[in-house]
Amino acid sequence: MTSSSSPSQDTERLAPAYPEGLRADALMEEDVAWSHEIDGERDGEQFDRSERAALRRVAGLSTELEDVTEVEYRQLRLERVVLVGVWTTGTSQDAENSLAELAALAETAGALVLDGVIQRRDKPDAATYIGSGKADELRDVVLESGADTVICDGELSPGQLIHLEDVVKVKVIDRTALILDIFAQHAKSREGKAQVALAQMQYMLPRLRGWGQSLSRQMGGGKGGGLATRGPGETKIETDRRRIREKMAKMRREIAEMKTGREIKRQERKRHKVPSVAIAGYTNAGKSSLLNRLTGAGVLVENSLFATLDPTVRRAETPSGRLYTLADTVGFVRHLPHHLVEAFRSTMEEVGESDLILHVVDGSHPNPEEQLAAVREVIRDVGATDVPEIVVINKADAADPLTLQRLLRIEKRAIAVSARTGMGIDVLLGLIDNELPRPSVEIEALVPYTHGKLVARAHTEGEVISEEHTPEGTLLKARVHEELAADLAPYVPAPLA
Repeated sequence: MTSSSSPSQDTERLAPAYPEGLRADALMEEDVAWSHEIDGERDGEQFDRSERAALRRVAGLSTELEDVTEVEYRQLRLERVVLVGVWTTGTSQDAENSLAELAALAETAGALVLDGVIQRRDKPDAATYIGSGKADELRDVVLESGADTVICDGELSPGQLIHLEDVVKVKVIDRTALILDIFAQHAKSREGKAQVALAQMQYMLPRLRGWGQSLSRQMGGGKGGGLATRGPGETKIETDRRRIREKMAKMRREIAEMKTGREIKRQERKRHKVPSVAIAGYTNAGKSSLLNRLTGAGVLVENSLFATLDPTVRRAETPSGRLYTLADTVGFVRHLPHHLVEAFRSTMEEVGESDLILHVVDGSHPNPEEQLAAVREVIRDVGATDVPEIVVINKADAADPLTLQRLLRIEKRAIAVSARTGMGIDVLLGLIDNELPRPSVEIEALVPYTHGKLVARAHTEGEVISEEHTPEGTLLKARVHEELAADLAPYVPAPLA
């Protein structure tokens, strides 16, 4: 990772015109800030001040295609973006992994990544995220690359967005807006679209920006309007905010109505005593591929982030013949915007209401432990901490064996599988069978053939141990729930004297 130009030259060229005393004070404050410990350890490589604060290029992020005709190039020329991150804690590798994930998010949204830069700071600048001097350097990177958008690896305040845009002279968006855009592209169901629209409006409300006089003019009373009509009235931006709030209230009512429909379906499954398994995990960990491997569901599988937004529920069967449902849920991501967690709470309830969570993690990822922690944070947010969990380390065929060993050692209940090749799937099915709640009553009954529905219920709601057809009826030995046990009680043979 190399800087775009010599750090010492950059510092000289971009040095602000402070009076001598103030300039010395500013340099001293910056040196003191950088002398603080980060994550309990001092910075191992003691760079000089200007080099530490420089924007550093992150290699290998550009996704621009080469050797294409002009026509193809114009078709491919989507939004051209430069990524920028602030490295406050952890190692340089952590900072680069974070920016690489931002690049994957940008590609998923349909952008073309031209460059990526990181600045090391104690904390993001309150005004321009990366500091005013470095914002000028970023403007040079944008001009040099021909970018039309800057994406920041963090959630920026409305003030930071405005100030950074004023410096770099192109559109600036943050990580939250990027994720919201991806969700908006991928939402297919009516509920998914409503949830995304609500999250977007929650995000947009404090970030409305007035342009010129048209948005600051006030509507009020004029001459002859009467006492009640005079006054400042409402500015255009205030009108927009009021309309957004009204739309948000309408969306919340619609989502609440749709939530009722899902709740009815969930109660129906519970009434039939069908155990449920939720597949949760980081985005692009292979959840939909695992669902297809376990059930043959034929769900959309893409090598992209957030390919699944609408929960898919499929029936499956354990090796012992027990029926259960498998729900594929929306993927999580590090720093998932709280607007989205709130908007998708009803969808994520599939995880909280399940009997077992299959927590899928990408074993080939550079930092799978961070993915596990990010997903568990969201699971806590939706109140699913009491649900048993199996950690499924997917893509084991492409993972580093040392990483697999480390994860299997750290996680108490974990299994390495490959949804692509089928490796470990049989063992996983056995684990699911063992972990699902079992019916509490073991019963033996001779059910007349005229009551075949009871035998069918034993198969769907319970666990059939043995079944024998006799002249008098079906001799059934099964584990069932109390409700079905009561219905079968009349057919239990009387004990021999």
